[in-house]
Amino acid sequence: MPNPTAAILVIGDEILSGRTRDANAYHLAGELTRVGIDLREIRVVPDDHDVIVAAINALRSAYTHVFTSGGIGPTHDDITADAVAAAFGAGIDVREDARALLEASLAARGRTATPDQLRMARIPDGATLIVNDLSGAPGFSIGNVHVMAGVPSIFVAMLDTVLPTLEAGAPRLSREVRFAVGEGRIASPLRELAEAMPQLSVGSYPFREGDLYGTNIVVRGTDEALLDEAVARLEEILAEVG
Repeated sequence: MPNPTAAILVIGDEILSGRTRDANAYHLAGELTRVGIDLREIRVVPDDHDVIVAAINALRSAYTHVFTSGGIGPTHDDITADAVAAAFGAGIDVREDARALLEASLAARGRTATPDQLRMARIPDGATLIVNDLSGAPGFSIGNVHVMAGVPSIFVAMLDTVLPTLEAGAPRLSREVRFAVGEGRIASPLRELAEAMPQLSVGSYPFREGDLYGTNIVVRGTDEALLDEAVARLEEILAEVG
C-alpha cells in the first residue's frame, strides 16, 4: 500500500519578500520522511485571504494531509484561521477551550489576555485543537488540514503533538554513494538503474569542493533490501568509472 501523502502551505509576505527564511518546511519534510508520510508539495503564498482559501482547497483535495505554517497570531495580517474556516464553509469565533488554554498560559506569566491576544483563540467550528506548551495559543485541525504557527519553535511543538495522531506508512530510507566524476560520466548507467528499479527514487546531486568536481547519488525507498541492491549496483558503476 502506498504511503499517505502531504503538502505544506507556508503563509506570509515575510517569506516571499526574503525577510524571513522558512525553516518549517525543512523540519516537516524530515519528520514526515521518518514516519512514512510522503511530502509531495511545498507551496508559499502571501497574506491574501482569497489566495489562501484557493490554496487550501486545492491541496486538501490532492493530498492525505495538509499542514499550514504562519498567520495565526494576534495582528491584523494573521488571517489564516479565517481563510481556513472559509475554505471549509465553517463559522469561526473565540472558543472557550482555546480561550482557557491561552489565558492559563498568560496567567502563568502574570499577564491577562487582551482582545488582540484573544484573536488567537478563534477556532473554526468543528476543529480539533493542537495544543502547545510554549505559547499556550493552540493550532487546530479541521478535516485533513493542520493549522500551525509560523514561529519555528512553536511549529515544532505543534507538530510533535499532531504527528502521532496521523495515518502514516513505511518510513522512507536513503543511501548515498559519492562519485568523484561529473554527472555526464554516469548519466547513462544511472538512467538504466532508475529504469530497472522503479520502486526507488534515484537522485543525482553535483558538488564542487575545491578542485574536486563530483556527484552524490542518493537512492530512496521503503524496501531496505532493494536499497542495498541499488547501492551494490552503484558501487559497480563507481568501479567502472574510477
